[in-house]
Parts: sequence; structure tokens; C-alpha cells
Amino acid sequence: MTTGFMYDSRFLDHDAGRGHPERSERLLSTMVWLEGRDWFADLVRIDPEMVDPTWIETVHDASYIARAEETCRSGAPFLDVADVGVSRQSSDVARLAAGGALKLADGIVAGDVDNGFALSRPPGHHAERGMALGFCLFNNVAIAARYLQRAYGVDKILILDFDVHHGNGTQHTFEEDPSVMYASIHQYPYYPGTGAASETGIGRGAGATVNCPVAAGAGDQEYHRAFNDRILPAADTFAPDFVIVSAGFDAHAADPLAQVRVSTECFGWMSERIVEVADKHAGGRVLSMLEGGYNINVLPRCVAAHLAVLAGSCF
Repeated sequence: MTTGFMYDSRFLDHDAGRGHPERSERLLSTMVWLEGRDWFADLVRIDPEMVDPTWIETVHDASYIARAEETCRSGAPFLDVADVGVSRQSSDVARLAAGGALKLADGIVAGDVDNGFALSRPPGHHAERGMALGFCLFNNVAIAARYLQRAYGVDKILILDFDVHHGNGTQHTFEEDPSVMYASIHQYPYYPGTGAASETGIGRGAGATVNCPVAAGAGDQEYHRAFNDRILPAADTFAPDFVIVSAGFDAHAADPLAQVRVSTECFGWMSERIVEVADKHAGGRVLSMLEGGYNINVLPRCVAAHLAVLAGSCF
């Protein structure tokens, strides 16, 4: 198993503001922890490149992309809503994160690596077509999915999102598209208010959205049940050609932004199930990107559990 790892110190240049939970220390602490793992040196380092705006336009309005750039360069403190704090470098960093996803996709499709993980920021799954939301500027996983389809002709893509917050932006991007299955397990009702079990897709996309809401206080048992009873059977029926993961680790019991009580080991267990789906249907092709996770002491261990599974190592 060969696993790509994408990281760049420029991801630290996005500054969401003093006291904001989406801060550069998330990546710094994770890198320190990963560099202490025996298997980390075996990963294939992949350097990101700034994404061409035409690929962002497959998911976001051109007017929004321009507004994001203008707002950041102006020195404004936030984009669209107060929780999307930005700095002058933020739009460039967001373009770098999106571009990193495409570089990982290139490497996986070319067979240079079997799968890959992007330790990047800002996150993306809340970003809507024309609006920033929930710490997110550009929807990285959605852009990667469209890139795989249009640049490489990949037919069916599964996006699996285990961030504790529902990925409203990703769902809305693909809810009418039967070629992309979006499956999410998340705390509900909770921010952003979407993700009810009744939301299953629209029109031709009906049935290609799988929402598994869990209540505050849910833990490993509820996550195992959701995977075994709903997510895995749906994935098997869909039979994806490629798997993309919105890897948010804020469902951990120690995370400050939600009330779900998942263990570090459960993230490893979910990662094993994801790899099994990819091995069965997609030639092992998994592209995973960091979303949430805001306890800087716990996040590194959760990322390591996920990444070790991708790399075929013990976590």
C-alpha cells in the first residue's frame, strides 16, 4: 500500500482571527505527532499547487470566487458570515488547499500512490455555491469530485463525510446528481441545521444522498450501527469508482465544538470500513481531506489513526 501525504507550510498563513477554533496550531500539532510515527516516513509527500480558477467554477459561482478574493485582499475580518474569519492570504491559501486535492487526485489516478490524505486548511464542506459558511471558503472535496469526473472520466464517486457537522455545501452541490453519492454521519439537530434522514436527494439524484443523523451523546456504538446498517449497504449498492472522504475529527468526545462522544479508535474503525469499500469497488482509490477537529491535543491522534489505516499500518 502506497499512501500520498499532502501538506504545505503555506496552509498556516490563513488566519481566521484571534480565538478562532480553526487555527494554524491544528496542523502544527498534527505534524509534530505524525513525524513521531514510525510509518510516517514511508508516505509519499505530494506538494500542492494553486488550483486553476476554472476548476473552482465547477462548484462555485465566478462572482463568489471574485468576491472571496477581493474581500480577503481588502483586509476585511470575515467573508460573508462572521464565523468565516479571513486574512489577506486566505483566498490564496484556500486555492492552494483545493489545488492540493487535485494533485492528490492526479497521483492516485496515475497509480503513483494508491490513496492519499491532505492535511490542509481551510476546510470546505460547508461552502455553498455562492456563499462562505462554517469556516469554509471553497468546497475542496466537491471540486475534487468534479475534477475526477471531467479530467479523468471517473463515473461514480462516493463522498463519505464523518465530520460532526453536516456538509450542507457538498450535499447541495450533488443532491440532483446520481453520479455522486453523498453519505454523512453527523450530530443532528445541530449546525448547520441540514442533514435530516429524510434528505435523500432530489430529482434524478433521489436516493444518492444518505444522511445518518445522531443525537448529542452518541458514541462508537451508534456510529458502528449507522455504518453497518445504512452507509455500507448503500455504498455497496452504489459501487463507486472512487471514494473521497471529508475527514472531520470533531465528533471526538474531547472536541469542544459538539456533543458526540466518539473515540479515537472509532475513527480508525471507520477508516477501515472505508478502505474496504474502496478495495471492493474502486481499486482501493481513496482521497481524504481534513475538515474539522479542534482539540489540538486529540486531533493529531485521530488523524494518525485515519492515516495509518490508509497506509496499511497499525494505528
